[in-house]
Amino acid sequence: MSDERQIVAGAEDTSALIERMAASIWAGRRPGSPFYLVGVRTRGAALAERLAGELSHVGGDTIAVGAVDITLYRDDLGEGLRWPVLRGTDIPFAVDQAEIILVDDVLFTGRTIRAAMNAICDLGRPGRIRLAVLVDRGHRELPIEPEVVGLTLPTDRLDRVRVRLKPLDPSDEIAHVAAEAGRPSPERRPTP
Repeated sequence: MSDERQIVAGAEDTSALIERMAASIWAGRRPGSPFYLVGVRTRGAALAERLAGELSHVGGDTIAVGAVDITLYRDDLGEGLRWPVLRGTDIPFAVDQAEIILVDDVLFTGRTIRAAMNAICDLGRPGRIRLAVLVDRGHRELPIEPEVVGLTLPTDRLDRVRVRLKPLDPSDEIAHVAAEAGRPSPERRPTP
């Protein structure tokens, strides 16, 4: 059997979601404190850049954007057969006392966000961290919830959500890929 793929949002819908997210981020900010976006590499960083562009239209100011690589903060580091690929963290501003909008494309278990917050907090002590995600697909394993959500998409645990974002991809798209019937459940190896 093959996977069943359903386009949930095309280019126009995805752009509209990003515009609404930017308006919500701006409305919830704390005036008077430094305000930055930090995207989780790879598509979270692209989304953060897109949101910064929208925020400059809403607020009239340029918003600084950083990117965080969570590879070395993952709780499953060393469980895979391949060496991790480091893409680098690039946060060109001081995080101390700043309001950080942590941005990712898809929120699933919450483990990626936990790792990203650890990476950011290693650079200083933010005044506030808010989470903005394009898609919330549920199935949390940690008590992490987004403040700004573009789309809530109910999924089965084995399903996948594919996000394509310009400029990384040729066009914007959000797709839901239903799990193949009979596909075995992924299992985590026990920690020694």
